[in-house]
Amino acid sequence: MVAQQHSAPRTDGARRPRTVVVTGASGGVGRAVARRFAASGDRVALLARGDAGLAAAAEDVEKLGGTPFVVEVDVADHEAVDAAADTVEERLGPIDVWINAAFSTIFAPVGDITAEEFRRATEVTYLGVVYGTMAALKRMNVRGRGSIVQVGSALAQRSIPLQSAYCGAKHGVDGFTESLRTELLHDRSAIHVTVVQLPAVNTPQFSWVRSRLARHPRPVAPIYQPEVAARAVHYAADHPARKQYWLGISTVLTLLGQRTCPAVLDRYLARTGYDSQQTDQHVHEHNGNLTGPLDAETGHDYGAHGVFDAESHARSELWWLRTVVGRLTTISGSVAGMWRGIRREFWREMRGVEY
Repeated sequence: MVAQQHSAPRTDGARRPRTVVVTGASGGVGRAVARRFAASGDRVALLARGDAGLAAAAEDVEKLGGTPFVVEVDVADHEAVDAAADTVEERLGPIDVWINAAFSTIFAPVGDITAEEFRRATEVTYLGVVYGTMAALKRMNVRGRGSIVQVGSALAQRSIPLQSAYCGAKHGVDGFTESLRTELLHDRSAIHVTVVQLPAVNTPQFSWVRSRLARHPRPVAPIYQPEVAARAVHYAADHPARKQYWLGISTVLTLLGQRTCPAVLDRYLARTGYDSQQTDQHVHEHNGNLTGPLDAETGHDYGAHGVFDAESHARSELWWLRTVVGRLTTISGSVAGMWRGIRREFWREMRGVEY
C-alpha cells in the first residue's frame, strides 16, 4: 500500500468539509465522484490500484478545491483496505462518507470464463464492497454516525448475458447491503447505508475490461456520462436514509419490468443482449484490468470518460425532475409551516384584543 498526501484550500462554505473515501477513484464513475466531492470542498481519500490514474485524480481534486489523499490499494485485500482506512483517518480525520465504486469484471459467455476469473471478479466487485463497508463501519460505529453509499447497477436486479460475473457480484452487493440496512435500523443507528442503481455509463470500463467477445464491448443505450452518476452519488451521500436511488429512465423501466415480467425480459435479452453490448469494431481478445491496473503498465491516465461521448447524455431528466420536485416539496412545506405559524399568531393576537 502506497500513500501520498496533497494539500488544497478548504472550503469557505457554511458546511464543514467532510472526509470522504472513494474506492475505484482512479477512473470512471469513481473518478467523477471524487471530483464532485472535491467541488464541495471535501477532503477526498482516493483508493485504487493504478498509480497514474490516482495521481491525475489527486490533481483533479486539488484543482476543484478539495484536499486529496492517495492510497494505492487493492480492495480485494481486506487487511489492506482496513489499514488504508486507518491511514485516511490519521491524515484527514474521521471518515464521514465512504463510497464503494471499485469493480473489475470480464465480458464473455459463462462457458468461456475460468473459475479463477470468476473468483477475481467476485473478490473485487462483491468482496471489495464488503471489505470497504466493514472498514467504514468499524470507524463510524465508534462515533455513531456516517454514510455509506454503494455504487450499484440496474444489473444488480436484472441480469443480462455476457456479464454473469458482474451481475452475480452486484446481486450480492444488493443482498449484503439490504441485510446491513435492517441491522442498522434495528439498532436505531445514525449510520446509514444506501445504494445508487446506475444505468449504462460512459466509462473506460469498456476499453480496459477483460473481454473474449469478437467485437468491442459497449454499454447498452441509453448511455449517461459519469458526471450524471456522480451527482446522484453525491446527493445520496447527503440523503442516505433512503434505501435505494434509481438513476435514469432505463434503470426505472428495467427494474419495474423485472418485477412484473421477468420471464419476458429473459427472452427479450436472449434476442438482443449480445448485439446491444458490442460495437461493429472487431477486436482481439483483451486481458484487461481484471488482475492488475492497465495504467501501471502504460502510465496512461484513462480518466472518467470512455469512448462513447458522442452518444452519451450529460444529464438525466428524470433525476433532474426528482430533485426539483424534492426542492419544491421542501419549499412548499416551509411555506405551509410559515403560514400555519402566521395564522396561529394572528388568532393568538385576536384572542388578546379587548373590544
